[in-house]
Amino acid sequence: MKIEGKNPVKELLASGAKIEKISFLNGASDSDIRELFNIARSKGIRVEWLPKQAMDKLSETKHHQGVIAEQSDYEYADLDDVIAKTQSEGKELFFVILDGVLDPHNLGSIIRVAECAGLTGVIIPARRSASVNETVVRTSAGATAYMPVIKVQNLSQTIEKLKSLGVWVYALDMDGENITKCNLTGNLALVVGGEGDGVHELTRKVCDGILSIPMFGKVNSLNASVSAGIAIYEAVKQRSK
Repeated sequence: MKIEGKNPVKELLASGAKIEKISFLNGASDSDIRELFNIARSKGIRVEWLPKQAMDKLSETKHHQGVIAEQSDYEYADLDDVIAKTQSEGKELFFVILDGVLDPHNLGSIIRVAECAGLTGVIIPARRSASVNETVVRTSAGATAYMPVIKVQNLSQTIEKLKSLGVWVYALDMDGENITKCNLTGNLALVVGGEGDGVHELTRKVCDGILSIPMFGKVNSLNASVSAGIAIYEAVKQRSK
C-alpha cells in the first residue's frame, strides 16, 4: 500500500508502522523533505530518489508532494484486544460503528475525527464497506496510524457483544430522539449509516435507540462523515463536563 504526501508519511513514520521503502522526488530539498529523509535513514528504512516522471508514474493520487512511502498491507485491529487494552487502562469504551459506508473519503474523514476525539476504535463490516486503502489513509491525514480500525464479519453480533459489556449503542437516523437530549456519557457506540441508505433495518433493531441531529434547513440529510463528526463531538462535550 502506498502512502503519499508529507503529512501522511510523517505520521506513518511516527507510528512505528513497518515501511518497506520511501521514494523522494529528485531535487526536493525543502525542510519537510529533509526531515522525512533524516527520520527514514535513522530508522534504517530503504530510501530512493526518483525523477519527476518516475514519481508521477508511481503515484496513485497524483498529489505525492515529493514523497511516497510503501507500507505492508494495512493490519486491522482485533476487537477483543482493543477492548482489553482500553479496560486495562481504566478508560470507557467509545466506538463509532459504520454500517455500509462505501466512500473511502467518508471513511478516512470519520477515522480522522475519531482519532482527534480520542475514541476507542472504528468498527466496519467485512462486506458492504470501504476498506482502508491509500485514499482512506490520505483523507485521514495519517490518523489510520493511530486509530484502531476493526473489521468484523457480523455487525449485529458485534453490537450485541458490545451491549453485553455495558456499552450503550445508538444509531443515527432522521426519525430518532434529539441527540442533544440523550445521555451520551459512559460506555458508548454510535452507528453511522452509509451514503443514501442510512442505517440498515437489521442494525437498527439491535441498537438501544435511535438518535437524530437537529436540522432546520430545507435539506434533511447530512454527509456520513459530517453526521459522525457532529454526533461524536456532542458526546465529547457531554463527557467533558
